[in-house]
Amino acid sequence: MYERKIIPNLNCGLDLIGEVLYGKWKIRLLWFIDQGYKRPSELQRKIPEASRRVLNIQLKELEEHELIMKKIYPVVPPKVEYSLTDFGMSLIPVISALGHWGDQNEDRLRRVILKGISEC
Repeated sequence: MYERKIIPNLNCGLDLIGEVLYGKWKIRLLWFIDQGYKRPSELQRKIPEASRRVLNIQLKELEEHELIMKKIYPVVPPKVEYSLTDFGMSLIPVISALGHWGDQNEDRLRRVILKGISEC
């Protein structure tokens, strides 16, 4: 397993949020779990560009940070479902606000992102 070599800087709220939400798919995972997509296969279908391994790693990190809970049902084959904790649910309005901001600035954001790609 990955072992950190540098101690994280946790001096302010933004540093703390970065530590917990850093990861390409974490915000989307939280959003989709809140929307009712609970099973790993459902989450994989919602984010097909992410590998199953990466999604599993990020789900585990979200669980370690107490944002989601994992429930394993004792059936064969094993059934796993994720749900938000109360702590995780408190992030949904923040994620919603970020999404709303992105929607309001969609054209500008798309332009500056694509501009950066075309310059490479």
